[in-house]
Amino acid sequence: MLDMVQNDVLKKMLPSVQFLRMDGSVDANKRQDIVNKFNSDPSYDVLLLTTSVGGLGLNLTGADTVIFVEHDWNPQKDLQAMDRAHRIGQKKVVNVYRLITRGTLEEKILSLQRFKIDVASTVVNQQNAGFGTMETDQILDLFNLGDTSEVPLAADSSVQAEREEDMVDATGEVREKGKKGWLDDLGELWDGKEYEESFDLEGFLKTMK
Repeated sequence: MLDMVQNDVLKKMLPSVQFLRMDGSVDANKRQDIVNKFNSDPSYDVLLLTTSVGGLGLNLTGADTVIFVEHDWNPQKDLQAMDRAHRIGQKKVVNVYRLITRGTLEEKILSLQRFKIDVASTVVNQQNAGFGTMETDQILDLFNLGDTSEVPLAADSSVQAEREEDMVDATGEVREKGKKGWLDDLGELWDGKEYEESFDLEGFLKTMK
């Protein structure tokens, strides 16, 4: 893709545009020199590079526009490439553009990127980052080892009630107590001192001698 941009766009259609190129074929020891030249020399308008090379460890504050002509299956690689221009020392507004051809594989890749980002933000967020911020039902679901494959995920209260009824004994005691009652039962667990007395490591080692 870089060859097409270089030969068909820059050289043929925009011959007055000065550019630099950095890809996997460029020696690692020479890459920083190319970056420094692009950031310091205003005569260079474009830096051609791949996301695999330009995704990490580069400071491209000389750029104020990022144009993606191809997209990675992993959205984090594209985000890391964008961050190369959003670095400390950047004083200009950075604009990011994506070139997408309708009816091609690129549309599928972009939709997968959005899906992966949505899944990641749903799984890891401030609401469930730790036990202290999780809801009661979320904590109890961690200890529910029953088969929940037949119960679809839904916000319907009736579905939630059915899931709660599945976690009762024959007497219906748990159903009456509810989830809050489950947490009350946790108070009957041993404290740290009781565990230390029952599992005395020093005493165990003495019996082994």
